[in-house]
Amino acid sequence: MAQLGFVGLGVMGSRVAKRLLDAGHHVTVFNRTKGKAKWLLDLGAAWGESPRAVTEASDIVFTMVTNTEALASVAEGANGIFAGLTSGKIYVDMSTVSPEFSRKLAADALTRGASMLDAPVSGSVVTLEEGKLSIMVGGKEEIVQQVRSILLAIGQKVTHVGGNGLAVTMKIATNLSLAVQMLAFSEGVLLAEKSGIPRAIAVEVLLNSVIASPMVKYRGPFVLEMPQEAWFNVNMMQKDMNLALELGRLVDVPLPTTAVTNEMLTAARGMGLVEQDFAIVFRVLAQMSGVEK
Repeated sequence: MAQLGFVGLGVMGSRVAKRLLDAGHHVTVFNRTKGKAKWLLDLGAAWGESPRAVTEASDIVFTMVTNTEALASVAEGANGIFAGLTSGKIYVDMSTVSPEFSRKLAADALTRGASMLDAPVSGSVVTLEEGKLSIMVGGKEEIVQQVRSILLAIGQKVTHVGGNGLAVTMKIATNLSLAVQMLAFSEGVLLAEKSGIPRAIAVEVLLNSVIASPMVKYRGPFVLEMPQEAWFNVNMMQKDMNLALELGRLVDVPLPTTAVTNEMLTAARGMGLVEQDFAIVFRVLAQMSGVEK
């Protein structure tokens, strides 16, 4: 079993680390708030005092953090991952961040004789816990093969999409559809509801119709009752939408539905709903429709 490190124990990251523990690997973890690691330590994980300490204790180190700035904070500096990244080690970042910054880190890893992969995931807490995540990977094919069996302990599908930075690009291209679909679903529910169909019935019909993608099936019920803990909050979703819009401008691809949906997320922020799951766009649209005050 491999000596693994994991930095970033949020809603998804902590559960990924648990799957690695469940697979029998030795996992050293770090999080800015140590309390979030307690349940993993109780399950047998080791604690590293810094990202550097985690990296020094590991052959392969993973990160899963909120954004580009958070990744820079754990990767760089005297106590960062790169301070402990030596020849032969592999660094796998599972965050959704700027592709340009991801490629910069990959180049920095090479100067140390190490290798880096970007390996974001597609799925939710539910699909993660069921072992059904899809993982896209960017980097050298031979390095992907070295970690493939470990990645398969996290999710059931591992796809090498190309060079460094391309997996996170693919993740951005994927994630923009999550919020767009959620907004379209909300429009359908509210159109039915204001026409006299009870909301619960409208949801039931839509979840059993041709529009029910996997995301709609697990997030659609949120229009009836929001989760106590956001699976992916407004801040996180809008970060990904902004990355998509930036990339669209860079490669000259217009993203009209992404832009409109992003404005609904801005409205959610203005209404003080930033910590809610991004499915809260339903409430924003409902208030605009005069359904909820």
